Amino acid sequence: MQSPGDDASGRLARVAAMFKVIRTIRRKAVCTCCRRCRACRLSAASLHPSLLADILVSKFAGHQPLYRQSAIAARDGVNLDPASMGRWVGQCEARCEPLTEAPQICTIASFKLHADDTPIPVFAPELTRQPTSPPTV
Repeated sequence: MQSPGDDASGRLARVAAMFKVIRTIRRKAVCTCCRRCRACRLSAASLHPSLLADILVSKFAGHQPLYRQSAIAARDGVNLDPASMGRWVGQCEARCEPLTEAPQICTIASFKLHADDTPIPVFAPELTRQPTSPPTV
């Protein structure tokens, strides 16, 4: 088997408030008699999980809209389209859906469901008698 060359790809990552491209080089192998590849090339994603995690944390924990995150990336010289970022967020949400459904499935499947119905005092200084309210979630 001869090696006709390497196949290089890069993935965009965000590390400690800076963007960098992580290069991945995969060696290709071709059969010398039939000139066909022995193994198919793996498709490399153009995004690193650290970038997706940073987008999700900034959106949901930092309350940063995607257009603002795009502007921040543009200041660092990286063009991130807010529409593309929205697709990535949607794809991450779809992949995390089993994680959000698991507690609900376990709760419904349990034999007993325990709840606390202790009334909570309501702050109402204009009333002489302090009203109470059941807890709401």
